[in-house]
Amino acid sequence: MKIRRIEMAGFKSFADRTTLIFSEGLSGVVGSNGCGKSNVVDAVRWCLGEQSAKSMRGNAMQDVIFSGTSNKASKNIAEVSVTVTN
Repeated sequence: MKIRRIEMAGFKSFADRTTLIFSEGLSGVVGSNGCGKSNVVDAVRWCLGEQSAKSMRGNAMQDVIFSGTSNKASKNIAEVSVTVTN
């Protein structure tokens, strides 16, 4: 199985709906420190059923919902969908 697409909304640092599409060949998630790379991995784990907040670098499951910033309001729901292909 291969991950083809990840769609996140309100999950951790992804306040707005964000879609990552993985094409054929080698794909990677790169960026500067603090940009949310590890939150992508947490999103996949959460979508696959992870229930331990500590495994996703949080203290409680409420930590997976976007908590807001000075420019963006907090969200009251988090959504992640992963599309896989065989």
